[in-house]
Amino acid sequence: MIKFLDLQKINLAYQQEMENRILDTFRSGWYLQGNEVKNFEDNLAKYIGVQHAIGVANGLDALRLILRAYIELGIIQKGDEIIVPANTYIASILAISDNGLIPVLVEPEIKNYNIDVSKIEEKITEKTKAILIVHLYGRVIFSSQLKTIAKEHNLKVIEDNAQAIGAECEGVRAGNLGDAAGFSFYPGKNMGALGDAGAVTTNDIDLAKTIRALANYGSYQKYVNIYQGLNSRLDEIQAAVLDVKLKYIDNENSTRRNIAKRYLSEINNPNIILPEFPINEDEHVWHLFVIRTQERERLQNYLTENGIQTLIHYPIPPHKQDAYREMNDLSFPITEQIHDQVLSLPISPVMSEEEVSTVIDIINQA
Repeated sequence: MIKFLDLQKINLAYQQEMENRILDTFRSGWYLQGNEVKNFEDNLAKYIGVQHAIGVANGLDALRLILRAYIELGIIQKGDEIIVPANTYIASILAISDNGLIPVLVEPEIKNYNIDVSKIEEKITEKTKAILIVHLYGRVIFSSQLKTIAKEHNLKVIEDNAQAIGAECEGVRAGNLGDAAGFSFYPGKNMGALGDAGAVTTNDIDLAKTIRALANYGSYQKYVNIYQGLNSRLDEIQAAVLDVKLKYIDNENSTRRNIAKRYLSEINNPNIILPEFPINEDEHVWHLFVIRTQERERLQNYLTENGIQTLIHYPIPPHKQDAYREMNDLSFPITEQIHDQVLSLPISPVMSEEEVSTVIDIINQA
C-alpha cells in the first residue's frame, strides 16, 4: 500500500536529532515555558520574517486567540463580521463563532481553490472588521487587490497558515503577509509535531503581548490575571521537535513541488481535473495535491484496490454541517462542487520516484 502520508517514515529521517533534543528536555526538568519554546519561537519568527512568534497548543487556538486579542484590544467587538472562504476546513469558522463573531462566507476561485478576492467587497458591511484568508492546500493567497480592499475598509487581514508554512508571495513568506497569522503543527502538516501544536506570528507588539497573556490563563504575571484567558501553551517537547524540523522545511517543500510537477506533467486521464501550478512556484508548498472528478467514489475505490491510499479534503462544506444549522439553507455552488469532487493523492517528502510513478500509472489506467 502506498500510504497517503507515512508519518513514521517522515519523522524517522530526523530520529537522532529529535531524540537528543527530547532527552535534553526530559533531563532539564523544565517542561513548559522554557528555553525550547523560546528558541523555537525565535527561530520561527526569523524564518517567517516577523518580530513576534507565540507558541500555542494547536492551530485552532492560534486563530481563536488572534480574534480574542483583537476583541480585548477594542479593535473588534462581539457581533462583528469576519469574511472567510466558504470552502475552508471548519476550524477557520469555529475560531470566528467561538469568539461571538459572525462568519461571512465567500466563494473560492475554482482554478486555485482560494477565496475569490473579487467577491469580497460585495460582502463588506459596517460590521465587517477582518478578512480571514486561508492558504488552502498549501497555496498562498494574497494580492495588491486584497491589500487595497483591506486598507480602504480599515479591515484586519488574518492568515490561516495551517497548510502553507514556507510558501511565499513576492518574496514575503506566508505568515507575514497580513496583520497576524495562525499556524498548525498537527502531525500531518508539512511541518508536523509529535502531537498537537500551533503558533501565532505578527509584527504587532500589542497583539503579541495580549495573545501571550490570553494563552496563559490571561496572565502576564503568575497569579495576576487581567483577562479571562485560556490554557493554550506550546510544551517544551513539541517545541524541541519543531525546532529540529524547521531546519528542513524548505527541502521538504521542494520535494513536494517536484512530485507535484510530475503529477501535473504525467497524469493524463481526461476524466480528472488537475490543480493549477502557479507561475511563481514558491507560492505553493503542496500540503495537499487535490484533483477533481465527477466519479470520485469510483476512482477512490479503484485506487484503494490497487494499493493507493487517498483522502477527501473535505467531504462536507462548513455551511452544510450540523454544527452550523443556521447556514444549511445557504447556497455556495462552487464550494459545493469542490467538496463533491475533490480527492487528495499521496504527496510527501518521503515518497520514492517509483511510488510516484505507480500513482501516475494507476490513475492513467483508471
